Amino acid sequence: MNNTSQQYDASIKICKDIFLKKMKDYGTAWRNLRPTSLTDQIFIKAQRIKSIEEKGTQKVGDDIKGEYIGIVNYCVMALIQLELANDDRLELPYEEVELLYNKYTKQTKQLMEDKNHDYGEAWRDMRMSSLTDLILMKIFRVKQIEDNKGQTIISEGVDANYMDMLNYAVFALIKL
Repeated sequence: MNNTSQQYDASIKICKDIFLKKMKDYGTAWRNLRPTSLTDQIFIKAQRIKSIEEKGTQKVGDDIKGEYIGIVNYCVMALIQLELANDDRLELPYEEVELLYNKYTKQTKQLMEDKNHDYGEAWRDMRMSSLTDLILMKIFRVKQIEDNKGQTIISEGVDANYMDMLNYAVFALIKL
């Protein structure tokens, strides 16, 4: 478990570094995106990964690793947007965003550690294509929940699904 924890932290460090550098370039322009738009951005990334996996080739230079990093960062954005749903500020201070990024990656890591305890790190024996498919399945679940105005009968909410997608993307980054 300790190795997984270190690998997880190293992957999150890479994602956070890119996130914060882009924030310095663009500010928090993503605050304009509704959660449904963030879900669609995650979908685009995951669909591109699946397409490359199935075709075995790609024409755009961005690598799969970058797409998984994008999934991690869009999931964090979505979690922040859910928390700040009633906050109409478009521009957030750097320090506040960094604290929120840390908050959600810490919560998501704890979820991963709890699930790894119960599942025995089964993800290590999974195919990369399965991780991609699980992310896509979670996206379709989120879309359905969003279409139902957030109402579920028995299922977890969108936040839990974003956390699962984030963890699957980190697993893929570790495996890469």
